[in-house]
Amino acid sequence: MNTNNIVTEQLTAAGRAIEHDSFAVIDREVLTHGYTPEQWPVVRRMIHANADFDFNGMTQFHPDAVQAGIKAIRSGHTRVVADVEMICVGLSVPRLSHFGMTTHQFISEPDVIALAKNEGTTRAVQAMRRAHQAGLLEGAIVGIGNAPTALIELVRLIHEEGVRPALVVGMPVGFVSAAESKALMALEQEVPWIVINGRKGGSTLVVAAIHALLGLAESCVAE
Repeated sequence: MNTNNIVTEQLTAAGRAIEHDSFAVIDREVLTHGYTPEQWPVVRRMIHANADFDFNGMTQFHPDAVQAGIKAIRSGHTRVVADVEMICVGLSVPRLSHFGMTTHQFISEPDVIALAKNEGTTRAVQAMRRAHQAGLLEGAIVGIGNAPTALIELVRLIHEEGVRPALVVGMPVGFVSAAESKALMALEQEVPWIVINGRKGGSTLVVAAIHALLGLAESCVAE
């Protein structure tokens, strides 16, 4: 990644030095990996976010994932639709604003909660449906870090209703349907995705992956 990034870097020299030194430590300790030069910055930032080297190997990419994410970010006014508020709060507002991006989540909306209760589904399912009804999923970067049912519903919307996000960052964590939901997403050919094999995941990782993509997008602009 271009080291001349400004917007997607830490704001202070001390912060930048710590982050760059951390990345250097990761690069030294990861002796080998099977990722492309554009995929590795995403995985490295995920490792950095959790100090967990298991993500080297567990993280999978659709062949078009990184380029699709960069293209969406650079296009301007791309939405990030998340399953939970934590992702929206974790993303850097200045970095998103630089690219004209907005965040959206509906997990705590009263009508979403009411529908989930009435229909016997989860709030996450209804939140994805709400985003679709509002026309927010088309061309969006969808980040799912908490709710496997949100990812399963998104796959259904892709297949049954023709929804076409620009990129899905599908990393729900947990013991019930988490691994299965990500394996299901990884079968998708029409929509690019980044997923993690197995039970591990979480909103922190989604934020890290999107921040890495923002950095790559700025690098592309600077080149």
